[in-house]
Formats: sequence, C-alpha cells, structure tokens
Amino acid sequence: MKKHEWREKTEDGEVRLVTASRHAGKWQLQSRLKTETEWTKFPKISLEDLESLREIIWNKYQRSRVPHGHVLEIDKLIADTKNR
Repeated sequence: MKKHEWREKTEDGEVRLVTASRHAGKWQLQSRLKTETEWTKFPKISLEDLESLREIIWNKYQRSRVPHGHVLEIDKLIADTKNR
C-alpha cells in the first residue's frame, strides 16, 4: 500500500489533514481537521481532492518515487468525475 499525505487550509482557516492511499488498485481518501481526532473516510473522492492528489502524485513521479501508471489512474478518475 502506498500512502500520500498533505495539509491544506479550509475557508475557515483551519488545517485539514488528508491521506490518500492506493491498495489493491483502488484509491481511498480520508481526512480530518487538525483539531479533530477521528478520520472521515470518503467513498467517492471529490474533484478538488483528486486535483490535489494529482499534483502530489505528479511531483513524486518527477522524482521517480511513484510509477507513471498512478498518474494515469488519477487522470482517469478526474476525467470520470468531470463527466458525471
């Protein structure tokens, strides 16, 4: 399993911690606010989170830390989400 983590600020100025993982060919995303203790898992990943994940994956691919196939998978998920 490969894990990718990042932080982002919400509109309210709070820090949101996000973890995306790929296991058995499927992507899963969970997040929580820094002030919370419980993680929230998302059955479907939002377009904004997919675009953030794509940027993280692309940067790691540039440094040869993930295969190009992961970038292509995220690109397909983004295209599928936009077509809904």
